[in-house]
Amino acid sequence: MNIELTHTSEEEYKRILSGKFTPAMAAEYLKGERISLRSFGETLREIYPEPDLFSKLVSAFLTEETKASPESVQRRIRNWLSGSNQPTNREDIFRIAFTLDLTEQQTSYLLGICTDYGIHYREGRDVVYSWFLRTNRSYREARDFFQTLPPAPRFDQISPAPVSHITRQVQNAFSHIQTLEELRDCYLENLENFGRLHMRAYSYFEKYLDQLIHPTSSLLEDENEPDYSLEAIMDLYLSLKMPSGKNRSGYNVTQKLLKQNWPNTTSLKNIRSHREDVPRKLLLLLYVVTENILDDEYHEMDEDFISLEERVDDHWWTLNAILTDCGMPLLDPRDAMDWLVLYAIAASDEPMSERIENVISRVFADT
Repeated sequence: MNIELTHTSEEEYKRILSGKFTPAMAAEYLKGERISLRSFGETLREIYPEPDLFSKLVSAFLTEETKASPESVQRRIRNWLSGSNQPTNREDIFRIAFTLDLTEQQTSYLLGICTDYGIHYREGRDVVYSWFLRTNRSYREARDFFQTLPPAPRFDQISPAPVSHITRQVQNAFSHIQTLEELRDCYLENLENFGRLHMRAYSYFEKYLDQLIHPTSSLLEDENEPDYSLEAIMDLYLSLKMPSGKNRSGYNVTQKLLKQNWPNTTSLKNIRSHREDVPRKLLLLLYVVTENILDDEYHEMDEDFISLEERVDDHWWTLNAILTDCGMPLLDPRDAMDWLVLYAIAASDEPMSERIENVISRVFADT
């Protein structure tokens, strides 16, 4: 197995591939919370193991501009560190990064697990804040400087030209900046390159969605099926027995994590019109539902002589390549959704989506 995992993650991965998990057993495993879920607080302590973590974060967020009481700030930080919840505002996460003197890589990882997207060098704020992190300056300096810069343009259409090379060019340009004046000039020179933070994710989203809207023989036996509406896509492919509605009261931790940000017809419409970003969870679901079959070309992995381990390895690397391309965190078997996706791609003789659906229906059977 060539997959690089931590010791705990490797144990989870081996459980998934053991072949001993029926959907009912997988559901009980998740419902019983026996999976060692990775919390934000645990991650933060791994990055910053010093005993003053709590006090440093309280001081950082207890400022005049926040207009919050000491009690509310302390409660907020305790909830983060206990794993009860986690920050979802990118500005808060950057503030944490500056407070703890994190590296760009550590900051990008935190951003990814909390907001789906790590540092992206075609996002104006990200490149500016990254430069201030890299040069050991303060959060206040970074924020105040960024507020003096003009906003990036908004792009609603995906360019047919590849943009990954532009991202590398922008990152390279900012890596050589030495002074604030150079930083401002570089920002203004690249202003037209900003504003496409999530274009790669939109590109994958549209490819997968198009496959579902315009069914082919890879998904349906009848090649003459009519185009499907988003309502039909949601009902036929993406609901997967997940309970509808936003109410999560009475759910355990795993149920809340799986339910959080589950797509619906409205979100699909908003994402398609670029009014919302593409959530990482939706990208994973689309991969599973389509089984990443986007053409009718020959794929060696479909051959009978390919072992289950080889097939799962191929899905693992493909999915991680997609996530990396979109600036999203890699698969983590200690994440509830990722665990379920890995369980799905380990299917040997049933559709991946059916495998997930069978588990979800059991996980939420009593709710």
